[in-house]
Amino acid sequence: MSESTERPKIKIEQAKDKVIGAIAETMDLYGVTPAAANLYATMYFKDQMTLDEMRSELGMSKPSMSTSVRRLQEIKMVKKTFTRGSRKHTYAAEKNFFRSFMAFYCQMWEREVKMNLEAIEEAQEDFIEVIKDSNSTPEIVAEAKEHYDQLEESKMYYHWLDDLVESIRNGKIFEFLPKDQQE
Repeated sequence: MSESTERPKIKIEQAKDKVIGAIAETMDLYGVTPAAANLYATMYFKDQMTLDEMRSELGMSKPSMSTSVRRLQEIKMVKKTFTRGSRKHTYAAEKNFFRSFMAFYCQMWEREVKMNLEAIEEAQEDFIEVIKDSNSTPEIVAEAKEHYDQLEESKMYYHWLDDLVESIRNGKIFEFLPKDQQE
């Protein structure tokens, strides 16, 4: 390769490294390890990679590589792909940031809504029992009512969050926040 073509190639690699570094640095928001973040960021510029290619590119151990790929698959940042005529599994990074954002955060928010609403329902049943219990003093009843009402108010947030997830999944959010907005 001549020096005139070498410099542009180096410049391309340096530019990619800047983006890889930034992506890897911010992926902690998705709850992934630095190794998985670095793997995703590297895969972002590739069509698809085998586990062996990932290992040689990043110098990761096989267990670390497998764990990272599995975690990235769980949060839908990486998907297994099929290559005709190859026995090796290949993987591709999700390159559509809207899709990966929506998949990850919707999954996390749905989990939050489900867990917290279930806990609130159970706790409210307990508070009702205390309120109806003839052994409860007026102070205890007042405390139970206060906590019951507080939880009742918090349900508004969880229903709103559930609606937000639905508006993201069905695309209605983009009527209010279009994808193509520019500064």
